[in-house]
Amino acid sequence: MKKYVSSHRFKEIHTLKEFLEGGYNLQNATIQNINFKGTSINWNSLTLNNAVFLGCTLDQNDKNTIIERGGVLFPKFSDLIYNPYRSSMYTWKELYAPYQDDATIDFQIYRHFSESKYSPSMVEALCQRIHDNSIDDALRDYIKPDKNGNYKVKSIGIMGGHGTLRTDPFYAEVAKTAQLLSQKGYLIVSGGGPGTMEAANLGAYMANYTPNELLDAITILSKAPYYSDNLFHEQALLVLRKFPNANESLAIPTWFYGHEPSNVFASHIAKYFSNSIREDTLLAICVHGILFAPGSAGTTQEIFMDAAQNHYTTFDYISPMIFMGKKRYTEETQLFDTLKQLSSDKKYGELVHLVDSAEEAVQAFIDNPPFRVDD
Repeated sequence: MKKYVSSHRFKEIHTLKEFLEGGYNLQNATIQNINFKGTSINWNSLTLNNAVFLGCTLDQNDKNTIIERGGVLFPKFSDLIYNPYRSSMYTWKELYAPYQDDATIDFQIYRHFSESKYSPSMVEALCQRIHDNSIDDALRDYIKPDKNGNYKVKSIGIMGGHGTLRTDPFYAEVAKTAQLLSQKGYLIVSGGGPGTMEAANLGAYMANYTPNELLDAITILSKAPYYSDNLFHEQALLVLRKFPNANESLAIPTWFYGHEPSNVFASHIAKYFSNSIREDTLLAICVHGILFAPGSAGTTQEIFMDAAQNHYTTFDYISPMIFMGKKRYTEETQLFDTLKQLSSDKKYGELVHLVDSAEEAVQAFIDNPPFRVDD
């Protein structure tokens, strides 16, 4: 019987420097997206059994030697606009880089994805899954979970409408919440798009500034309130230039909704092809809770996805669910009352709260830390 080898013993190598420093035993290692052209590596001197080379650039003789010595090669796909084997998350500058036809790389990948969105070829579907797995891996490297699902960062997610205007009072309230939470050491996570998602990443970005400076940034942005307005992107760049001392935050968007521009205020962008994987991942890593600002169908879906994770303790933690907007969630939709009733006999019912202001939201997270459910 083949002995199972824990993935925690596998070595991941992302750069040529790491490879050269890694020693002779590369058994079960994953070597990701490295250009070996022009190097003089003696492959015959290395232990390569089950070493997996993902999208590496190699001479044909080196490829033959690696295979003969038990290595596995995943080929490059040079005709793809995206790299399935990337070893890091994206930045907004990378996504907004010009590509062709005056379109950004981000939009060109969305266009490519849309052409076969419902019936991709087998190879295209595999490449998308490999890409999303690579993003999973880069995201894990960033948030650093241990084998028990504990993270070295304290993540709080902020959900809400993609169509929320920059002039909406809740846009400012969400940004204030994110700024205050970031200042208290939490990592802010959003869906990465415009509206409430942008407000979340903006507030986190501005954690090194004062509340008045945050309001100044919102005033600049408000000159182009909606994401399809002219100068929407340009106003955001003005904020970046005026306030360059950025604080970190995370965005997890998807090309499934690629018509929505990724916002420029997140320092790390884990962008997926699969929206279902993206949604589940976004909610799962936010162990310290989710803030639900006013939104529509998408936000409602996220509310019940998060409730299901809490209800069944899917990831061993029960996390707070904070609803911002009493009128929205008690008068217009009754979603808060529904969740309270659903959770009334469950532990997570104690962590479901309703607030109207940034200060109330921050206090709710502080007063309601996540609860670990041990087997």
